[in-house]
Amino acid sequence: MAASDRSALLLARLLATTGTAHFVAPRPFDAIVPRVLPGEPRTWTYVSGAVELALAAGIALPRTRRASALLAAGFFTAVLPANVKMARDWHDRPAPLRKAAYARLPLQAPLVLWALKVSRDNRP
Repeated sequence: MAASDRSALLLARLLATTGTAHFVAPRPFDAIVPRVLPGEPRTWTYVSGAVELALAAGIALPRTRRASALLAAGFFTAVLPANVKMARDWHDRPAPLRKAAYARLPLQAPLVLWALKVSRDNRP
């Protein structure tokens, strides 16, 4: 298997795992939904989980990999406000939790770059 295929499948696995977690343990995700979004946080948790599962499936399939990876890059950018909210809300948590919340912020950039690379590696 080519390195580009392994990278794509690893990204798909990450998205599938996270997407599944939105349904199995939704409460932590509910807590980071920005308050400015209309409706109930649980709805947004389920929608974002479903999007992650759909992106995972699209990236896993070579035929839809390029487009799905581009969409994943957009998705990773779109969820950044949730990570900012988490970091702000967790300012008074114990140091390890606070550090984990802050560590999520710069991790978005590598995820976006990874998705873009998967898309570039799968040009027609």
